[in-house]
Amino acid sequence: MRHAIYRRWNSFLVLAATTLALAGPAHAGDEVTATLDAALKEAQARHVPVLVDFYAPWCYSCYFMAKKVKNGPEWERLEHHAVVLELDADAPDGAHWISQWQVKGLPNYVVLDESGKELGRIQLERTRAQFYPEIDAILARGATLDTLQAKVRDGSADSVRAARGVLQAFHARRDPDAGLGWRSSQPAAVTAALDADTEATLWTSRLQLQRAAQAKDAAQCAAIAPRVLAGELGCERAYELDRALECTASLPLSEKTALFGGQKAAMEKLLAGRVLIPKQTCADARSVVETSAALAEALADKKGEAGILDRAIVDATARLGGSKADATAGNWTRLKLKQDRNLADNLRVYLDIADRRAALEALFPKLIAAYPEDYVYAYRFGKYLAGHGEYAKALPYFEQAAPLAYGVNRLNVAQLRAETLLKLGRETDAKQVVADALKANGPFFPELTTKLKAVVASSG
Repeated sequence: MRHAIYRRWNSFLVLAATTLALAGPAHAGDEVTATLDAALKEAQARHVPVLVDFYAPWCYSCYFMAKKVKNGPEWERLEHHAVVLELDADAPDGAHWISQWQVKGLPNYVVLDESGKELGRIQLERTRAQFYPEIDAILARGATLDTLQAKVRDGSADSVRAARGVLQAFHARRDPDAGLGWRSSQPAAVTAALDADTEATLWTSRLQLQRAAQAKDAAQCAAIAPRVLAGELGCERAYELDRALECTASLPLSEKTALFGGQKAAMEKLLAGRVLIPKQTCADARSVVETSAALAEALADKKGEAGILDRAIVDATARLGGSKADATAGNWTRLKLKQDRNLADNLRVYLDIADRRAALEALFPKLIAAYPEDYVYAYRFGKYLAGHGEYAKALPYFEQAAPLAYGVNRLNVAQLRAETLLKLGRETDAKQVVADALKANGPFFPELTTKLKAVVASSG
């Protein structure tokens, strides 16, 4: 079974963010900043902050937020008190700001004051009960990170509270070096107070694990992970455990068993008590399922891994209107896939990780039919088929996705389409696909452009 494909920190997003042409023709720079400039202008006129909402058409968690959280009186109130700017991570302007602000993972919400200075951010999905208090706290604080840091002066309760916010902000930015550097620079009174504060100590440990994972230092991850996983993490346990599992993947089974064996009960508690229940209380149910299965895989518990995925498949099928028998047989005729795209996509992923090929191949056409307005499922099915060497079957799906693709995903679709054409001996058609995509995409994403050109260049 395969888990690395669906790691929370989507490599596609990272690629999009790091390959945008940040320095290019003048008109390109104007184009990628125009939307934020307009939002800041409106914010200055209204004297309100800007909430930048990053999303993408392939982001399952973004659909959760749209359906379950970003609506109703709370959202209307937020729109009244802030300028809400939605930025597509695949488009040039969205990718530009993702790179500039080092945004990792979607959805992501960055709050700016009217001059454009960051007040805070929320990364990944939240329940309604979590999201609005967090946003309200950022807006009420009305302070940039610099201002918050200035409030940390001594061992008082207010100072410790501000320090927690600083550490949390660096964690959200995925900038552990800066966060730990800031903490180590504090005077002795502050350091002593933070050492005595359980919440501040946990944020410090989470930053240390983040840094070790970024450095791919398995020994350090193994040393720090127990401190993090001993803390009160709630649903975010899935993220920290996933980080630790990935970082320590090279360790022998005996060491991983000693490190993570106790996490099986903790993850089962999340599954049974907060995810695989009628009213879920973890916003990101998928990550809890994936990490639980990945944990079982890391501990060589194949039966446990299969059991977790089977339960999740049955649960998702039932929520979409099917039955346990439908889930077992891979019969998707009764599923209401348009009812909840987040949930429909979760089912796709669970089937893929469990390597239930027949069931997955039966689901893909129904997803394409349910969501014909974008490129995502046609592209994914084509990629899946090509990955299994079925190039003739894959090509029509890439052709279906191509006219719907834009920005960075236009280049990704074109690359796989051209590679598939080459596999089928259609070199002239592959070159035309590349030429059309490069012409349509303009000066953006130069690294991907170079990679796309190389596809046909290597064919002679």
